[in-house]
Amino acid sequence: MSGPKGIMQERLHKILAHAGFGSRRACEELIGEGRVTVNGDAAQVGDKAELGSDDIRVDGRRVKAERTVHYLLNKPPGVICTNADPSGRRKAIDLLTGVPERVYPVGRLDADSRGLLILTNDGELAARLTHPRYEVPKTYEAEVSGRVSAEDVRTLQSGLWLSDGRTSGVQVRVTHRGNARSRILITLREGRNRQVRRMLAKLGHKVRWLTRTRIGRLTLHGLGPGKFRRLTPDEVRALWNQTEKQPADTGRGKRQRRKAPAHRKTRDSAGPPAPGKQQGQRRTGRGKRTAAPAKRGRKVIDFTA
Repeated sequence: MSGPKGIMQERLHKILAHAGFGSRRACEELIGEGRVTVNGDAAQVGDKAELGSDDIRVDGRRVKAERTVHYLLNKPPGVICTNADPSGRRKAIDLLTGVPERVYPVGRLDADSRGLLILTNDGELAARLTHPRYEVPKTYEAEVSGRVSAEDVRTLQSGLWLSDGRTSGVQVRVTHRGNARSRILITLREGRNRQVRRMLAKLGHKVRWLTRTRIGRLTLHGLGPGKFRRLTPDEVRALWNQTEKQPADTGRGKRQRRKAPAHRKTRDSAGPPAPGKQQGQRRTGRGKRTAAPAKRGRKVIDFTA
């Protein structure tokens, strides 16, 4: 049930997403589960309401109008990316002193890793930044044990199998190659749990330290460890533009090879010619067999050099 009609009304799931309750789809699920009320009545998917005029509640807690904020934090090691921890460890949100809004980390960096982390109450943007279909690039610098070989680089670039499936190819640049230690830059467009560490471990390289240095066009420039700042409107707009690009997995613009019908045999699988029909012959319109004309020679260009 939505409140009285007005020009300021919005779809309820959109209001909840902007208030930090997750993506719009996740907020629709909250509504469908009966966990959302408007003016005391259970809400339905598709309802509209006006934040500030209507009493909107999730699990009995009132949804308050908050401005949408976006922060960039240089997370130091030993800090976790969760808003609740029974062990009492230091959390990323604890570093955002003086921020009155309730914000959430976008994605995660494990406790041992450091570097860029976005925190926001913009649920829709957060969902897009973490979904692999939008392919927002993230760059990591890692120091590893051992010498990173050219074969290691090719394997990372082409993808390798982990416990949760094959990784997409990544961009790799070796900045230092030594027998005991190497440093590399890896840019990926996925967001699997501890993905960089797991890929390198698969190749026999233990990660000594790992820093996320870039998210989209955002960098660590001018941001010391443990420091944070608000994103500029241009930076927020750039993140939205990054996630509004056509996902790469739609197949649009790509020519699909047509599969041959099951009843047709290919040249490789046809087997020997039928009795009475020799290779290099063709049937004329009167049932006579004549020699097939020789194919014109084609110039072959060798690209392997």
